[in-house]
Amino acid sequence: MIPIAFVQSLANLEGLEKVAPFLKSVIEVKVIKSFMQGFLPGLALKLFLYILPTVLMIMSKVEGYVSLSSLERRTASKYYYFMLVNVFLGSIIAGTAFEQLYSFLHEPPTQIPRTIGVAIPMKATFFMTYIMVDGWAGIANEILRVKPLVIYHLKNMFIVKTERDREKAMDPGSIGLGENLPSLQLYFLLGLAYAVVTPILLPFIIIFFAFAFLVYRHQIINVYNQEYESAAAFWPQVHSRIIASLLISHVTLFGLLSTMKAAYSTPLLIFLPLLTIWFHKYCKRRFEPAFHKYPLEEANGEGQYGACLGA
Repeated sequence: MIPIAFVQSLANLEGLEKVAPFLKSVIEVKVIKSFMQGFLPGLALKLFLYILPTVLMIMSKVEGYVSLSSLERRTASKYYYFMLVNVFLGSIIAGTAFEQLYSFLHEPPTQIPRTIGVAIPMKATFFMTYIMVDGWAGIANEILRVKPLVIYHLKNMFIVKTERDREKAMDPGSIGLGENLPSLQLYFLLGLAYAVVTPILLPFIIIFFAFAFLVYRHQIINVYNQEYESAAAFWPQVHSRIIASLLISHVTLFGLLSTMKAAYSTPLLIFLPLLTIWFHKYCKRRFEPAFHKYPLEEANGEGQYGACLGA
């Protein structure tokens, strides 16, 4: 929470002036003030999150996971929860350094939805900037592939000696699900949470997912060489996090209505999380066993494909 709190403190210039009074003359410059409030927090957060997946992958290896699919699932899980707590909740709670965090920790549990309902709309501007800096720019970076290009030229200068070395250096590898999947789920969470409270954020989300669909579809089909097939083992986790995003959006709506003196309407919305939880349990009971227990005909190489070979 501390790195994210520091990043968000950059957007609160009054708090920054109290901590560092000698910066007051610089901060008051109109261009610098606009830059620090609008662009710098999202950029600093992006740089911090850039190195995080590598650290989480190393942690998963230390835990004892061996296969690449299990390593990426564990990394994706850690990365998503980190972004949920630090990027989403941390940005909301620590928006004014630690003052909101103190009140959040010391208020009654019944007031937490109200606090979240008030704080989330206030951070819409930051998340718009974050979507543009991290999401839109990330899609452009995925097309350009600047990092693999630089690595290839470095290998070509210092490591490549034979044609086989050149082929290895040019190998694009597989798409990093441990890094890309949690980011997509975070944007899905932002879209659901702000769909009702601050709909102006939705066009940014829609543009991101439209370009992400086109770009990642092209990259997966024409660029990456997938190193493994996990039989959709990621999907149960994705489904659970989408359900959690829906529940967070329900809590946000409760809090927003309670601040708008619509308390009499709030009890009517209690059915939303109940229906969401029921649907989640139904899906787990109905579909999740198929991800863990495979049919014997597939294990024996039979089924439709095996029958065709036998014929």
